[in-house]
Amino acid sequence: MDKQSVLAKLGIDTVTEGASHGSWLATTGPQIVSENPATGRPLGALAAARRPDGQLVLARALERFAEWRLRPAPRRAELVRRLGELLRRHQAALGELFSVEVGKIRSEGLAEVQEMIDICDFAVGLGRQLYGLTMPSERPRHRMFEQWHPLGPVGIITAFNVPGAVWAWNAAIAAVCGDVCLWKPSPLAPLSAVAIQELCHQAMHAEDADGVFCLLVGDADVGKWMAEEARIPLVSFTGSIAVGRSVGTTVAARLGRAILELGGNNAVTVLADAPLDLAVRGITFGAVGTTGQRCTSTRRVFADRRVAGALTERLVRAFASVRVGDPLEEGVLAGPLVSARAVERYEETLALVRQQGGEVLVGGQRLDRPGHFVAPTLVRAPRQASFPIAWDETFAPIVYLFEVESLEQALADQNAVTQGLSSAIFTDSLRAAERFLSAAGSDCGIANVNLGTSGAEIGGAFGGEKDTGGGREAGSDAWKAYMRRQTCTVNWGDELPLAQGVDFPLD
Repeated sequence: MDKQSVLAKLGIDTVTEGASHGSWLATTGPQIVSENPATGRPLGALAAARRPDGQLVLARALERFAEWRLRPAPRRAELVRRLGELLRRHQAALGELFSVEVGKIRSEGLAEVQEMIDICDFAVGLGRQLYGLTMPSERPRHRMFEQWHPLGPVGIITAFNVPGAVWAWNAAIAAVCGDVCLWKPSPLAPLSAVAIQELCHQAMHAEDADGVFCLLVGDADVGKWMAEEARIPLVSFTGSIAVGRSVGTTVAARLGRAILELGGNNAVTVLADAPLDLAVRGITFGAVGTTGQRCTSTRRVFADRRVAGALTERLVRAFASVRVGDPLEEGVLAGPLVSARAVERYEETLALVRQQGGEVLVGGQRLDRPGHFVAPTLVRAPRQASFPIAWDETFAPIVYLFEVESLEQALADQNAVTQGLSSAIFTDSLRAAERFLSAAGSDCGIANVNLGTSGAEIGGAFGGEKDTGGGREAGSDAWKAYMRRQTCTVNWGDELPLAQGVDFPLD
């Protein structure tokens, strides 16, 4: 299937506008060109949205919010149900677009759409489960309870590496909670966003809900406006630590809320009793999946010295066996990096690796072919304390392999970095696994036993600690971030007793 047929199947082959609140709006900003990273050739272009477009879209979204917040949550969920059905119908074409625009292999492109479908299913059920608590009142003939109300417009700023699912984590939940959404996607994945918005148009038209899902394809200034805009009470940002710190500071300055999903620098610990077959598969997928461009990608491996040799041999063979190429070709396990600049960062990182005493065991080079292809790379590293490059995250398929003496050393080194997203341990010891999961163990938001760092399910809340930002999205009770809590007390008696026994007599 060529690029034009993919765009036509998704109904976006003639779309050139970069803004929508239910229908496309003419935008006049500079062109944002989408590039196929497997070829380096353009896929299409849009006129970027600018701040005035954002103001217009926000005004329309606020008009819808006035009605949407009063629509019963089970009825709001019907919009998300329709969107999920449309995603099912267009899964193959949308997954292929993800592959063509950001370089995911075919199965990962399809899996990302499945993740969007899954969160829609979750959100539909949530429409009947926005529960509040009832608390006993100390005052006679009083009832005390809490309830949850819609919050308002939600700004959603996403990264290229997950062009659809992170938006869906936020938008599906927010819509059922009674909010409206303004989405600024990565300028590296504009066509994927436009394709999703086109499906949103169909769902919104069918449910009389234009303005619930809005789109602004623009540059960093549009994201800066979202962070500054007081009428957007919640901003969800996925991206780098540096930009996330700026977004969080700007939103906090106006006393707004922010959900921050930032850097990972994720680690795997392999103990002497580890099931090595599982460890090799988990580490290899964690490092190579999405060509090392997931926020949950494996960056560091801490191997007990008693098993380090055997693990290293197996990982070298596994990395060398990974077929790199066109992400839509059968058998390819690693596509391209997203851009020429990403390849430069890969090469700059490896130069520092060698300067700092690291040994490249396999990979370590740009591939001589059109597009932005590099070899998956395994590095034998000195102690982490003397290897500064391992303290930073490089969005590329590079893994640092460290030898450690004990679980305690592995935990200390894992937790020493400033990021805290995902972590994993491979062991057959119940005590070691529970130590890893304890309050004195991994300090990450995600901790896994006998599986890798990458590949979270939507049922749990996703997010991390420390410089990862502390935000939570998707499942569990992450929905509470999209609503405002109200504590209510009803006096159904004939007297007015005061709390804490306060005596306030009046004549």
